[in-house]
Order: sequence, then C-alpha cells, then structure tokens
Amino acid sequence: MIRIVVSEMMKICKNPTKHNTTEIAKRMVARYQKSLQDVIDGDVIGLGYHSLAKQLQSRVENVKRPDTPKIQKRKAASDDDTDEISAEQRARVQDTYGCVNWMPKHLPLPETVESQLEKKEKMKTFEDMNYNSDAVKDLIKSTYFTQGKEINNGASIQKLSQEWPFLFKEVGMAAHFQELTGVSLIVSFLANVDKKGACLLNFFKRVDAHKHKQVLDALLKLQTERGQSTGCSEEVIQMVLLLLAHFDEKEEHLFHYVEKTSLAEEVQMENVPPTPCLIVCGSSCFASETFMLSTDREVVNDHITSFTSAICLMFGSYYCLNIHYVVDLRSTLEFLQRCFFSINPENGTNIEWNKKRKVFSVNPRVLTLISDLADHEWTFQ
Repeated sequence: MIRIVVSEMMKICKNPTKHNTTEIAKRMVARYQKSLQDVIDGDVIGLGYHSLAKQLQSRVENVKRPDTPKIQKRKAASDDDTDEISAEQRARVQDTYGCVNWMPKHLPLPETVESQLEKKEKMKTFEDMNYNSDAVKDLIKSTYFTQGKEINNGASIQKLSQEWPFLFKEVGMAAHFQELTGVSLIVSFLANVDKKGACLLNFFKRVDAHKHKQVLDALLKLQTERGQSTGCSEEVIQMVLLLLAHFDEKEEHLFHYVEKTSLAEEVQMENVPPTPCLIVCGSSCFASETFMLSTDREVVNDHITSFTSAICLMFGSYYCLNIHYVVDLRSTLEFLQRCFFSINPENGTNIEWNKKRKVFSVNPRVLTLISDLADHEWTFQ
C-alpha cells in the first residue's frame, strides 16, 4: 500500500515534502481508522497517524535517493510540518508535557498560607507512627499548590524529602501524580498490565527474540533468574527488562544492584545515576525483596517491597519532580508512559533535549514497536 500510494504521489509531485506525506497520512487514517490508526488495545497513540506518515516519508526518501547527487548537502527543511519543537517553546513544552494541572495559579478555597504550613507539619508527624492512607491523600491533595510551587522553583531533592516525606511514598506520590496528570499512577499501570502485558511478552518471546539478539540474550538470562518472584511482579519484571533489551537501552541507567542486606546509608551513591533510579537489594530484580528509590543521588524511599510499586514510583518521580526523560532511557520510558501509564499527549516531548537529535512528538522507535504489536495482536488472539 505504501509503495502504491507513494508511486501515485510522485506522478503528481516529484519531491513530496513532509507536509504532503503527513497530510495524506492524516486523511488516510481519517477514512480508514480501524485499519491504519496507531492503536494498541484500543488506545490511540499520539495523533494516530504518525507511523503511517513516517512510512510514507521513508518510502519517498528511498525512491528519491538514486536521483540525489551524493555531493549535494541536504538543506534544512523550511516547511512547518516538522515534528521538531522550537527552541523558545522547548522548556515550557517539556515541563508541562502530559500534565493537566502543572502549576495552579491560586490556593484552593478555603486554604491559606498558614493552613498549608500547618498541614505540611502535620504530615511530618505521621512519619514515625501508623497513619491513615486516606488522611494522607487528603493532605497531599489540599497542599498540592504548595508542593508544586516548591518543586517548580527548584527545591533540592534533599529538601523536598525532608519537607514532604510522603511525596516519595506510594500513597503520597500517587495522590500528587493524580492531581498533576489526571491519571491514577498505580491503578492505571496495573489495569494496563492485565490488558497488554501478556501480548507484549508473547511478542518478545515469539517474534522479537528471532529478530534481535539482545532480546534473545535477555530471555535466556531471564530463564535462569526468574521463579524467585511470583504473580504480577514477575510479569512486570520480565516486561521492563525485555523493553530495555528491545530498545537496546542499558539496565544500569535504571537499576543499581547492591548486597541484599544493604542499608540506604551503605549505598555508594557516586555509582548511582542522578536520574530516578531503582536500587535493587539483591543480585537480580527477581531475587530482591526490597527496593530503594533514588533521585539526584539521594535515597528518598528505602523500603519498597514490590517491583510493581518500585517501577511506578520511579516513573512517577519524572513527573512529580519535573524531571525530563534521560536520553539513555527515552524509548523505554515513553513506551511505558503511553502504553502502561496512559499518558498520551498529541504534541510535545519529555525527553532531555540534545542539540544533535531531532525531537519528535512520538518517538519513532516506540511507534514501530506499537505497530509491530498491533500486527502481532491479530495472531496472538
């Protein structure tokens, strides 16, 4: 289909632009949504036509290549159809990406500065005693304005962990994440694991392992390590490790392994990535009974008892603490964001900007995996 469409396009115009291919992809998807739209398990990815536009543009470039003199330098695109984000808009787009309530303008009624401080101090007294989860959720929600203000003004992780200890625990981060993005951090993730996890793992084992050596190697390694964890966590561990392998992104950017009995103060933080990272107490994620969350080389939660909670807290940290995705994990994090945390903005990016790289609304590698999964889903079902 791609070949036929591009052939007809080039009969009319020998040099179709990105704007042309994007507009055609948009119209094709609008007419044949069930066949062509970027969808995984009913969820539309981005604007729904990015992967078709990418395929059309790639085919155009392939057809044109023999006629292009090798010594001719490629000129920068001048049309306004590119997915790149302009420099002056980049910071704002990255900071608010995927958020529905990034920075409220006013304190909620009937809150005052004094009442916010009072509630903040009240939460600190909960730290060393049994606490009611619903009470913590209510306090986090009512002080969301003050939390957001401190985070967006650049308060250090050390200060935030001292002033807002519950922000780094599951109950507090989930409440803050809900206010920020409109998405339930834990509930959304677990629902999507139930819905999509089996298909994704089946794809990696039946299809991807035959195409990518790193996925096959990861599968062989998993066979020797798995079995020490049970239930949902085992499936989630496999899913995350195979995603890293598929995108050829290194484990050490996400996990730091220490001795099983290690305490937070014993971890050599100079070896830990500065971005949100899971410190695994044990030789593997399967063997570990405890995980720690670190951000900016500070351990902010040293007692996470399940991998599922750990991965949710790690991902939530990027949004709650206003941190851009590290380039070395950009594909894995965006796939998790779109397909498992149901944050699916049409435009913008949360990837740490690099002058040498184009910035796309939807990562092309993520689109390719989603497209491959959609094809595989028919046979899997």
